[in-house]
Parts: sequence; structure tokens; C-alpha cells
Amino acid sequence: MLESLIVIKDALPFLIRGSLTTGAIVLGAMFIGLVLGLTMACGMVYGRKWVRRVVGFYVWFFQGVPVLVLLFLFYFGLFNFMGLTFPAVVAVTLVLGMTTAAYQANIFRGAMLSIPSGQFKAANALGMSNVQAIVYIVLPQVLRISIPAWSNEFSIILKDSALAFVIGAPEIMARTQFVASRTYQHLPLYITAGLLYFVLTWSGVKGLRALENKVRIPGYSHQGN
Repeated sequence: MLESLIVIKDALPFLIRGSLTTGAIVLGAMFIGLVLGLTMACGMVYGRKWVRRVVGFYVWFFQGVPVLVLLFLFYFGLFNFMGLTFPAVVAVTLVLGMTTAAYQANIFRGAMLSIPSGQFKAANALGMSNVQAIVYIVLPQVLRISIPAWSNEFSIILKDSALAFVIGAPEIMARTQFVASRTYQHLPLYITAGLLYFVLTWSGVKGLRALENKVRIPGYSHQGN
């Protein structure tokens, strides 16, 4: 028991640095997913038929293929084929960003469809173009409505980020595996890693819930309060 505590104490700063890398991967992936997801959601709702087909194929592909396979496909295959060389952290951030974009696109699409079409027509009647109506009228409401589902997606991507250790990204799991293989204190170290993931998940969800309450408009939310 005492030996386990000593190993955890010695390894904790090393693992916490890994949690910073994990946090950077998740935030980067969520930002990529936000930009791509919003763009694709607009294409799914307001785009022409061929745009919807292209976006539909993207969503089908990234939702249908396991994240681990996508990671190997891009890191060892497509990036090299295109002559692109990325550090492992950047590569996993890009792959997770493209993956979560497929899920976020459906989140934002659902939020867009929940907005009454009359608002769009009213914006047009005030002289706004379709693009202006989307940017100034639709998107602010979509972002507000989507926060609860976006919070759930944050938790999923955080857990998927543990797969980054298979390509050598120095995040929590990779660092835990590194220490455990040298000290043979697997159980206490993996429990510590689990606690770090829990803290990151709890902090992120708590922050997003606070943001949701801050921007909530009474009488206009998915909860109806």
C-alpha cells in the first residue's frame, strides 16, 4: 500500500502534464468540430441537393467507422499519402475534430429545424439576405439550444481521446502506461488515470452547464423553463 502511494505521488506531476495534453486535444477537437459541424448543418438544412448528399456521406462515414480505425487510417495512411507530417498530438486532434464534426452537425441540424421558419421569413422581410438571417438570427439561437447535447459530445470526445496513446501522443493514458510498465503498479496508476479523466469530464460538463444557465432565456429552452 505504502509503495503504491509513493509511486502515485512520484508519478502525479507527470500524469497531470498528460492531462493538460488531453485537455488541449479535446478543446482543439471540439473547436474543429464546432466550425465543421455548423457549416455542415447549414448545408444539410439550407443547402442544395448535392450539398446535402456530400454532407450526408461525410456524416455516414465518420459515424460508421470506429475512431481507432480512423486514427490509423489518417495517421499511418492518408496523411502520409498526401505528404503531410503531423506530430501525434496534432494528428489525433484533427481526427477527433473531424469525427465529432459529424455528430455535432446532427446536433446543430436538429436545433436549426426547431427554430420556427417564420423567423427566417421575418428576417428576409426586414431586408436581410439568407446568409445574414442565418448568421444573425439562426446561429445564435442554435448555439444556445445545442449546449446540452454539445456537453454530452464533449464527454464522448474526452473519453475517445484516450485512444491517442496508440500513436504515441503523450496524454494521460500514454503516460500512465509508461509509468505502469516500469513500476508494475498497474492498479493504483490506472485508478489515478481514471480519476484524472473524471475530474476533466466533471469540470467540462460543469462549465458548459454554467454557460447554459448564463445564456438561457426564460421560457425559451428545450426544457421549457
